[in-house]
Amino acid sequence: MTVLSEVLAANQRYAAEFGEKGKLPLPPARRFAILTCMDARLDPAQYAGLAEGDAHVIRNAGGRASDDAIRSLVISHKLLGTREYFVIHHTDCGMLLFTDEIISELLEKSLDTAAIDASGWHDVGQGPGSSAGRYVRWLTIGDPRRAVQEDVERIRKHPLVAPEIPIYGYIYDVRTGKLIEVEEASKAGRPA
Repeated sequence: MTVLSEVLAANQRYAAEFGEKGKLPLPPARRFAILTCMDARLDPAQYAGLAEGDAHVIRNAGGRASDDAIRSLVISHKLLGTREYFVIHHTDCGMLLFTDEIISELLEKSLDTAAIDASGWHDVGQGPGSSAGRYVRWLTIGDPRRAVQEDVERIRKHPLVAPEIPIYGYIYDVRTGKLIEVEEASKAGRPA
């Protein structure tokens, strides 16, 4: 079963009312970027009050400051003029549910979707798997507040990140929709 026809139908409806959006400028109008998680429960446009063209939104598993996320933030500033960064993780994140060891072991057994229950993760696939997962840094999360702080600090210390850019750290609460500041992170992200 695929959602292809649903996606294409939705795109036709969207394109039919696209109007003036085709004239939006390339740089984000509000001059900021958000690094956040790919979790489907997060809608940065809603929780940050964004319209199309307002900001760059960079998403990955956990909203982590990976090399690729930092690459995107640097491009966002250097070539497209963003002046502020937000690192926004969230409560109840799936990245809290496993370690590098767990995912590597699951991938060695099969590449099929695993299952989780009260006793932990279980591979239910038929194989083959791959040991390549042992060479990936999965950037799992143990302590959410600490992870936000680490990511802000990593961005702040990166030699390609302009020192004048403020970097704010927040956790989005999936139960209330509120952004909760991680003060230690925002303090570490202050401009130099």
